[in-house]
Amino acid sequence: MSYQGIIHRYHEFMDLPPAVQPITLYEGNTPLIPVPAIADNLGGGFELYVKYEGLNPTGSFKDRGMTTAMTMAKHNGKKTVICASTGNTAASAAAYASRAGLRAIVMIPEGKVAAGKLAGAVAYGAEIIQIPGSFDDALSFVVEISQKSEIELVNSLNPYRIEGQKTASFEICDELGSAPDWLCLPVGNAGNITAYWMGFTQYNRIKNTGLPHILGVQAEGAAPLVIGHTVEHPETVATAIRIGNPARGEQALMAAEESKGRIIAVSDEKILAAQKMLASSGIWVEPASAAGLAGLIDRIKNNSFDPKGKRIVLVCTGHGMKDPDIIISRGIKPVRLPVDFDKVAEYILGGRIQ
Repeated sequence: MSYQGIIHRYHEFMDLPPAVQPITLYEGNTPLIPVPAIADNLGGGFELYVKYEGLNPTGSFKDRGMTTAMTMAKHNGKKTVICASTGNTAASAAAYASRAGLRAIVMIPEGKVAAGKLAGAVAYGAEIIQIPGSFDDALSFVVEISQKSEIELVNSLNPYRIEGQKTASFEICDELGSAPDWLCLPVGNAGNITAYWMGFTQYNRIKNTGLPHILGVQAEGAAPLVIGHTVEHPETVATAIRIGNPARGEQALMAAEESKGRIIAVSDEKILAAQKMLASSGIWVEPASAAGLAGLIDRIKNNSFDPKGKRIVLVCTGHGMKDPDIIISRGIKPVRLPVDFDKVAEYILGGRIQ
């Protein structure tokens, strides 16, 4: 068997012990999908790709960081792991803890987690605690608990999470032969943008792959890095980035600045329009995952960015099945027809039997 997960593939570039035994579900190796129809819709003349992280084992990019965090928790003799989550981290932590034979505790903000994500955490056997506060409240609790006990924190504050997540940038460079001109991705707790920049800079030092500009995108109702202060009550349909006080906010701002990129905010309406556009190319993502495309569209339409001649990668962090409620509530309802061939044929063929 040739592919055995990101630790097996990229161990030499990761800050992990040489003989560590990976806790893996064969995460990573996700496709880089060209989307020329979307590029043409935006004026054409440039290459556009989607790094589809929704095809990781639990349906999100979180698996990259969780394989490394859980591997080190097991390696260091931990028996219990804990995290705060808006959903994707919960499912991933639960799955990898189950794989490692560890107890998993997940703290979530009540009423703020998509059903598809919560179901995953339940299915994998995590102990789930709900609090009537925000994600930021939950994170502060689990951080303090981990500091006062032997329980391992597996949120993105865990440095091994970043070691795993940076491998997505390695894969992009390996696939394209170099870094793209621009990388566009959603920003919530800001671990992912931090990890991508770390990965690109590391690969450039070793392999001279070049560096991308990074466009980080937040939702307008949860945009602390854009407005410059904490958002006490973040609100957005993009549940995965509904975070008002990003744990790695300073590092995210640094990544944007060092890459000569930027972090912007877009409306929920633009995020949902971008989600629909991605689906029209056969790629269904959760709303937060469409933020990168929404930000790119916004900059092009505002004449603040000319994509001509560029190679651009959109990072889509989670599968559409993670958060299907918005599609179901706004989607087209099935056409109801009787069990009658003539009626069915009349509807489909306009009365003409072919």
